[in-house]
Amino acid sequence: MNVVVVGGAGFIGSHLVDRLLAESHQVDVIDDLSTGTLGNLAEARAVGGGIKIHHLDAASPEAASLIGMRRPDVVFHLAAFPRRAASIQDHGASFTRSLAVIEAARQHGVGRVVVALPATSLYGHPAANSLPVKESDPLPRGVRGVVARAVLDVLSEYREAEGLEFAALSLASVYGPRQAPGGGVVAAFNDALVSGEQPELHGDGRQTRDFVYVDDVVDALVRAADRSSGLLINIGTGQQTAVRDLWKQMSGGVVNDPTELPARRNELQRFAVSSVRARIHLGWSSWTDLADGLARVRSAG
Repeated sequence: MNVVVVGGAGFIGSHLVDRLLAESHQVDVIDDLSTGTLGNLAEARAVGGGIKIHHLDAASPEAASLIGMRRPDVVFHLAAFPRRAASIQDHGASFTRSLAVIEAARQHGVGRVVVALPATSLYGHPAANSLPVKESDPLPRGVRGVVARAVLDVLSEYREAEGLEFAALSLASVYGPRQAPGGGVVAAFNDALVSGEQPELHGDGRQTRDFVYVDDVVDALVRAADRSSGLLINIGTGQQTAVRDLWKQMSGGVVNDPTELPARRNELQRFAVSSVRARIHLGWSSWTDLADGLARVRSAG
């Protein structure tokens, strides 16, 4: 395939680029390098040949022109959402960026757009008896969730009115090598272990998350390149792990507990996603258990 990866220098995007190159696809990366780094693409650049990297804002006319020139089979949009602590302006820019990518794909006859959405923001505060949560009508949590739902609605409208095919993957808490400490709790804990500093924990640590390894997520993204038209699909393990238990597992129980800070406003207490639809429509399920994934993070430094 001829593929464009928006956000390809980021944590998940760079792993996706590695996989696409390994399968001999031609890859153009669009990234403004605001959070991604060229270092994440070191392995891909060493391979050479099949990759071109473009330092562009995804909302810029130059990015749209590039999509027009390349006419890719698939656009992977992995730069849709800033981190949780982003400002309202950043969230607004993320919607504008997503709309620009979708419109460029429509205008230039791209076969499909695959978008990554944040599951923890998309499904609000699900009741404990509804976990792992299924892809029912999303009830967004916070501005990030509202933007995620808006992007999903725009994709649905473009498919209905313009014939642009899409797959929207709702990702649980992705972790793995190359993740920046500010990008997730696994990376933050690993950074604390490497530096010898005490990590910080918002709340009592009993809040649960569904931790899914990055290679598993990349496999789902690749499968979505030619399957599951017009669907929202959850990508996760379906298993809940308390944040405090995660720290104990990573530290081996020999390091003191993290420093407790006040809980974040609107904190999600319990969360996991059902991957039944992913098994049906993508033939996908997570295969990396948490212990193995954490070991890979630790070995990568």
